[in-house]
Amino acid sequence: MTSNSAGIVGLPLTIEFRGGAELLFENKKKHSITLSGDEEWTLNTLILWLRDNMLSERPELFVSEDTVRPGILVLVNDADWELYGQGEYVLKPNDTVTFISTLHGG
Repeated sequence: MTSNSAGIVGLPLTIEFRGGAELLFENKKKHSITLSGDEEWTLNTLILWLRDNMLSERPELFVSEDTVRPGILVLVNDADWELYGQGEYVLKPNDTVTFISTLHGG
């Protein structure tokens, strides 16, 4: 966690959406966010926060049973989240988390 000049504790992250996932988030591919609070943020809690705070439509295309739905790849700093323990990974300041949809209509 880091604190800014006002003393507010936060966790700065870059969130990216690719492969069509950005369509669920107001068609914006890159977001800079700062998560607040002193609690420990994991990928699981981030996914639920994104669902509740940034998702603009059709949550069933992003989340299934409190995690990303099958067909969405998750990268942490350009590495597969499976290398970090998936949803249990504890986020660090300035991490980049990327969600890539591999599902395409036809």
